[in-house]
Amino acid sequence: MKPTEEYITNMTILQNLKTARRSSKDRWIGGVCGGLGAATQIPSWVWRAVLLFALLAFGAGLLVYVVLWICIPIDTT
Repeated sequence: MKPTEEYITNMTILQNLKTARRSSKDRWIGGVCGGLGAATQIPSWVWRAVLLFALLAFGAGLLVYVVLWICIPIDTT
């Protein structure tokens, strides 16, 4: 059985997220969204908008951001 294009895309995104680092250059608070933007093909402003929406709509955006801030190591370059 041949993997679908969607499966391959999802696996590529997951592999990129495993190598994510908090950005030391594209940062507003902790560099989480800048790091996610660098690790994926999604711009950092989109990550910021999604987390802001989650914060305003569900209140979970702050919790997600803090967990990512703790779990994603800082970029040392």
